[in-house]
Amino acid sequence: MRKVQIGMVKPGDRIAKPIFQDNGNVLLGEGVVLNERYIDRLAGMGIDFLFIEDGLTADLVPEDTIREETRKKAVDTIYKTMVSFQDPATSKGRTIAPDMGRNFRAVFGQIMQELAGRPNILVNLTSIHAMDAYLFQHSFNVAVLAGIMGIAKGYNRNQLEELGIGALLFDIGMTKIPQKLLSRSGALTAEEHAVVRNHTKEGFDILRKYHDISIVSAHCALQHHERFNGTGYPRGLSGGDIHTYAQIVGIADTFDALTSPRPHRKRYTASEAIEFLFAAGGTFFDHELIKLFCKHISIYPISTSLLLSTGQVGVVSKNNDLAVHRPRVRIIMEKDGTQPKEPYEIELKDELHITIVKEL
Repeated sequence: MRKVQIGMVKPGDRIAKPIFQDNGNVLLGEGVVLNERYIDRLAGMGIDFLFIEDGLTADLVPEDTIREETRKKAVDTIYKTMVSFQDPATSKGRTIAPDMGRNFRAVFGQIMQELAGRPNILVNLTSIHAMDAYLFQHSFNVAVLAGIMGIAKGYNRNQLEELGIGALLFDIGMTKIPQKLLSRSGALTAEEHAVVRNHTKEGFDILRKYHDISIVSAHCALQHHERFNGTGYPRGLSGGDIHTYAQIVGIADTFDALTSPRPHRKRYTASEAIEFLFAAGGTFFDHELIKLFCKHISIYPISTSLLLSTGQVGVVSKNNDLAVHRPRVRIIMEKDGTQPKEPYEIELKDELHITIVKEL
């Protein structure tokens, strides 16, 4: 399969990986043949790339860090919980989501079960979802990224659980923000910015009321927008005054937000997001945490299409753990626009004169 920008998808192309709705259910499944109506609808939903079937890359299948079944169950739990807080009138005075701690402990336990035993995890989050599903899918992705960081730091089971639950629920305060502000493509007023920023306090106030959710997990909601140099919010904390869990969640939140399409901007590529994080090391985030995070990110996931400095187009066929910025690529188009008679591969870590110009 091959990952392509939505603008390069043609009627007749066949979907190679499913596309998800906000609750984790499949919107369009693997094998669906696309037509103009489908393509226009997907583009209108904020989906800017697809995985399509391709004879030259049929054997290239990106391995998701977490199985699709586990993702669906987790996103469904996040979705149901968030929706219940968005419409508290339906609770009729009862405690909203009374089993929230237990439910999310089970969700993160399944995530950790799949991450365990993989000493050299290179994260590859390849799911495709509509822009309306961002809040729910984003929370899941942040939890996966935070869990990997926790493993890399050598956290014990209790620490991983505290971090994981905090990561899954760090944005629950967003349920108290008017939807019209969250979907706004234009600039917000100062008053509207203040409303959106208040989601950190709202989230903390929600989580600290649950006896089976640790107070340090709740601090992931409160502090994930604090910044290492004191320029964050809500309290302008700096350095070690920011809990390490919240710093980890803040890094994961920033990376996944940058690499997701948003109403006000296009998505960053993984390599562009990594560059941003490295530039923010020592200012927005602790530099050592940034280095640890970046060691476990797949900059060019398998099946990513690349334009090379030679003018050739290649598709990533293998990542190199010791040189993540120099993957192996399969050439599918020569510089003159023709396809090779037989696809062949180039090991970029050995061909230092060849550089990656951009993702396609």
